[in-house]
Amino acid sequence: MQQAASSPRCLSSSQPTALHKRGARTKPVRLPSRRVQTAALFDFVKRFQPGSSVKRADSVQLGPLQVGTMGLGTWAWGNQLLWGYEEGMDAELQEVFNLAITNGVNLFDTADSYGTGRLQGRSEELLGQFAREAPGRLPRPVHIATKLAPYPWRLTTGQFVSACRGSLRRTGLEKLSLGQLHWSTANYQPFQERALWDGLAALYDEGLVEAVGVSNYGPKQLQRIYDHLSKRGIPLASCQVQFSLVSRGPAQMATKAACDDLGIKLIAYSPLGLGMLTGKYGQSDGPVEYPSGPRGLLFRQIVPGLKDTLDVMREIGEQRGKTLPQIAINWCICQGTIPIPGAKNVAQMQSNLGALGWQLDSGELAEINAAADKAPRGMLQNIFQTA
Repeated sequence: MQQAASSPRCLSSSQPTALHKRGARTKPVRLPSRRVQTAALFDFVKRFQPGSSVKRADSVQLGPLQVGTMGLGTWAWGNQLLWGYEEGMDAELQEVFNLAITNGVNLFDTADSYGTGRLQGRSEELLGQFAREAPGRLPRPVHIATKLAPYPWRLTTGQFVSACRGSLRRTGLEKLSLGQLHWSTANYQPFQERALWDGLAALYDEGLVEAVGVSNYGPKQLQRIYDHLSKRGIPLASCQVQFSLVSRGPAQMATKAACDDLGIKLIAYSPLGLGMLTGKYGQSDGPVEYPSGPRGLLFRQIVPGLKDTLDVMREIGEQRGKTLPQIAINWCICQGTIPIPGAKNVAQMQSNLGALGWQLDSGELAEINAAADKAPRGMLQNIFQTA
């Protein structure tokens, strides 16, 4: 089996201290080595960087692609139902895009199904336009990753290839960086699955994509498609699943372990738990104003049980000069995943960038994980998620 790409290392800054009374007899103290002292000082400096500072993304390998340790998800771009998109937002969304790419965030995740009603495909269109109009010389090439939906009428390899060509037209590209199967049909229409896998392989063989990946696949089905593609000499680069501090149960961790074993990079969508981990909801003693619509129903069930998690995150954030969203995103990076938080405005993108250029240490991660373990309920999983 392939070896998994190395995960970003989280430095430990925990150092024992001792207070000695004047005149007290003490045992000789063995000083730490210069290397240990230097590492401790380096981590101390990192801990107290201002939360508003922007740090360029370090890079990781995603198949043949070199991408930042954080990407940008664009589910909200064109979605009126859940995210209140309006076409008047496009100018600021372009500012969001430009801010991302100038700071080394170069992986943009979209889907041919993103956008509601007549706006279906709007996310792909905007990304294509923004990439063409990107200012100046970029620190890294822009990588657009799209997900192709396995609609019931996409029953053949040719139909799946046609769907990819539709995405190419909307983005204005000759080749996509990453073509992904949006979800598996194994749970409800298993006979369709093989044609979709062959369609994914065809995208690679025909040079329409640089790499291929899947989304909402569990470890068993992931192994099956990995084996299927391997027989054709096609590497599976990525697996995108819901992964965050409210979505870190046995199923998610098993998928992460399978990705590590197979050398597949895990892309973490909804790293902020649809906004539950921002600390925006339930901070005051008064009535909590939850989002409207379907999100509000979920929030009412889950957010009250996140108090311990959010309190620990807030305490660590105060020590580091970081916000709760930045702590949540950095936690995902520390797990060796590529989180793809969304951003609808410049302020949100600036906040996301504050998650880069530093790492939670092992002690902080242990505190956060212990608090998250106490939450009575986690995020509901995608209905298309497979075992």
